[in-house]
Amino acid sequence: MKKHPIPTINSRLIDDTLLILTMAILAGCGLIYEYLLSHYAGRVLGVMESTIYTMIGLMIVSMGLGAFAARKVRCAFNGFVYLELIIALLGASAILIIGALIAITQTLPHIIADMFALPPDMLPQGGLFKQLSKLAINSPYFFGVVLGFFIGMEIPLIARIREEIHKKHLANNLGTIYGADYIGAGIGAAVWVLFLLSIDISKAAALTASLNFITGAIFVIRYWHKLRWRKTFISMHLVLALIIILMFTYGNQWLNQMNSLLYLDKVAHSQKTRYQQLTFTQRNLGITTDESHNSIINFYLNGRLQFSSIDEHIYHDYLVAPVLAGSARQENILIIGGGDGLALREVLKYSPKHVTLIDLDSELIDIFQHPTQHLEASLANKISHLNKNSLQDKRVTIQRSDAFIAINELLKKGLLFDAIIVDLPDPSHPDLNKLYSVNFYARLKQLLSGDGLIAIQSTSPYHAKDSFISIGKTLSAASFVHVQQYHDNVPSFGEWGWTIGAKAGASPLTRLKKLEKLPIEHTWLKLDLLKAAFIFPNDFYKNKDAIGINVLGSHTLYQLHQKAWLDQQGIQ
Repeated sequence: MKKHPIPTINSRLIDDTLLILTMAILAGCGLIYEYLLSHYAGRVLGVMESTIYTMIGLMIVSMGLGAFAARKVRCAFNGFVYLELIIALLGASAILIIGALIAITQTLPHIIADMFALPPDMLPQGGLFKQLSKLAINSPYFFGVVLGFFIGMEIPLIARIREEIHKKHLANNLGTIYGADYIGAGIGAAVWVLFLLSIDISKAAALTASLNFITGAIFVIRYWHKLRWRKTFISMHLVLALIIILMFTYGNQWLNQMNSLLYLDKVAHSQKTRYQQLTFTQRNLGITTDESHNSIINFYLNGRLQFSSIDEHIYHDYLVAPVLAGSARQENILIIGGGDGLALREVLKYSPKHVTLIDLDSELIDIFQHPTQHLEASLANKISHLNKNSLQDKRVTIQRSDAFIAINELLKKGLLFDAIIVDLPDPSHPDLNKLYSVNFYARLKQLLSGDGLIAIQSTSPYHAKDSFISIGKTLSAASFVHVQQYHDNVPSFGEWGWTIGAKAGASPLTRLKKLEKLPIEHTWLKLDLLKAAFIFPNDFYKNKDAIGINVLGSHTLYQLHQKAWLDQQGIQ
């Protein structure tokens, strides 16, 4: 029988260093997988925060189960190699599989409807189809549980391997391993925030899986003499290397193709920024020779429609016209959000001397400011035609920062604005929720001239009625003397609403009623139509007193909006 030499002190030191580094690297990978799964699910489904919290909880529980299950592994060395192969494979491919499942279940009803020539109102979406869609939507949690289970097995196996190498029980074994695990997880979080968050999600998954692969390969080389099925391990590592390379090279292309199935029109451009997923879709009409009018462009953030070129003028007319027409002056304007330049386009029609625009996502601003540098020619031309290159206007100052913080600098400078326009996405994330809070509105009030007005996009009064009313109540709670709301139909969105407030003087509607016509001719809106938009159905505000005000930290509006969104999607 062949005997192996007894490990020397230097050999044990090398083993210890290798195993502790291995644990730290694997802990970092595990945390990144957790972020990758929850981040992708949140961006596609629009429920970012709840997805992240649920994923963390599920993975922690499943890691505990994995730690218990590790006791059943007979050979820690062989088990560890298998473990890293499985984790790397799941980590590299899980997001693509999730994308495929969601795309297939979303498009299956349309395929069946087309196959049997069913009318739109008979689209098969209930029963089995609804259950399949629900399973696909929740598939990130399944992969999170499976990955968490296997990740949880790493610490017990590493601890066993150390003791087998030292040939004795190590008093501080678990403390050392857990220390490496915690430090590694912290480093993984830093790598995610500083690097992986800004690259394609499929590349991030492939790079993380490659660390698992390299760690497993080094382990195989170091403990070659301890392993059985060596040829099998070599073959499996070669196959895994090929899969990781394919995922890094083509994963984003495949993922975009899967995501394209979620949209009715062809995806013309898709890009992940540091903060959100941007998607442009394009539908060619072929009815005119004018390229700028020959297609419909839809723009989505995290899977939610932000504007459609066919009717965005309706939304932006309502957002801009009342606040500027009702304000005493239009010389110095502040826009919060609006990085697409469409609200700015309407503001510039009033010939202001200066406009300050604050938007967080610098990459989004770059696309709309210089579309020819970032988009395919025909799409770039369409975007330039839409926003009239407003973001390049010399009267405009763009601040690429978080408005919640940026307005403090404006306050320190003692600036005042004749009108303020808040053109933010719906409060579907806690980071957006704070920009709809009493605290935020109260600080905006300090920036507003005494005879100026503020306008806020306020989601749908039909699909998210409580959210809509809450925004109005929140603005009132910020001590605006007059707060009124108005609404109209924007075909791409359905019924949509806005909130307008005055810090002093006459109410916004009173000011508008004194006008004979709007100061500027808008594409869609005229004065009579605007005044009628302030009328709501009977009993619309009947339950107003029961709806909460969005105080900073309360997440009232975020929760109301999430409930409305889930109800609308039939998820709950």
